[in-house]
Amino acid sequence: MAIARTQVGQAEMPPGSNDSPRIAEYRGAVAGAEVGPWCADFVSWASRQAGIPLGENGEGFQSVGAIWEWAERTGRAIPAASGAPQAGDLIVWGSDHVGIVESVDPDGTIHTIEGNSSDEVAQRTYGPGESGATGYVRLG
Repeated sequence: MAIARTQVGQAEMPPGSNDSPRIAEYRGAVAGAEVGPWCADFVSWASRQAGIPLGENGEGFQSVGAIWEWAERTGRAIPAASGAPQAGDLIVWGSDHVGIVESVDPDGTIHTIEGNSSDEVAQRTYGPGESGATGYVRLG
């Protein structure tokens, strides 16, 4: 989490471009990544920096759907209906978006750090039962 926190506020330049020098670094954690939506690039980069690279060979993922498929294949997927997240888990919304769970309050409020959230790395908060997440990916 400490690594992801250092990136809060990193934004697209120009806005709406899906690019910046820092976002290019995030893409560097994904084999064959191209400029495009970058939330999966961000979690791939943060996971690699933390020593837990995503993918069978640490190749990272540019697709949220590919992250979830990998998590299901490797026993890391936790459907939202059957479990609660923990700090350090990835939080997945279908094939559309992925972030990192920063913390979970006793009442179930989820705090996240998400890349490509309003064109930047941002901290978000979801009240109990409000996240709408598909599930979580347990990395540790």
